[in-house]
Amino acid sequence: MTTAAFCCLVAWCLLLGVIDIHARRLPNALTGAGAAAVFLFAFSTGELGTAVIGAALLTMPYLVAHLLSPAALGAGDVKLAVALGAAAAIAGPPAWVWAALAAPLLTAGAAVALLGGDRLRTVLGRGGRQVGAVPARRLVPHGPAMCLATVTAMALA
Repeated sequence: MTTAAFCCLVAWCLLLGVIDIHARRLPNALTGAGAAAVFLFAFSTGELGTAVIGAALLTMPYLVAHLLSPAALGAGDVKLAVALGAAAAIAGPPAWVWAALAAPLLTAGAAVALLGGDRLRTVLGRGGRQVGAVPARRLVPHGPAMCLATVTAMALA
C-alpha cells in the first residue's frame, strides 16, 4: 500500500474511532465510503481478489457474532470488518492474521481495565469504605480496537 493510501486509512480509522467512542455507533456513510475506497485501491493495484477474500474472511465471524448477540457486537463493526479485512489482506497474510487476532484482545483488555477500575473505585470509595454498587453495564466500543489492530499490523508488515 502506498504511503498516501496508508495515511488516508489511518485518518479514516482515527475518525471512526473517535465517533465510535463518543457515539457508540459507526456511521454507514463512513464505513461504506471506506470500504469502497479500499476496494477501489485494491482494483487499481491488481489486488481486488485478495481484498475480497480478506474482507469475507474477517466479516464472516463478525457477522455470526452479531447475529448471535447483537448487543455484544454491532452491525457497524460488521461493516467495518469489510474494509479492514480487505486492507489488511492487501498488506499480506501475516498482517491480516495479526489484525484479526489483536482486535478482540485489545477490546477485551480495555473492558477488563474499565471494569476493574470501576470495581476498585466502588470497593475503595472514599476513606477505604465501600460506596455504591458496581455499574451494571459499561459498553466498550470495538471499532477503535479493530482500527488500531489493523493499522498497526499493516505498519509492521
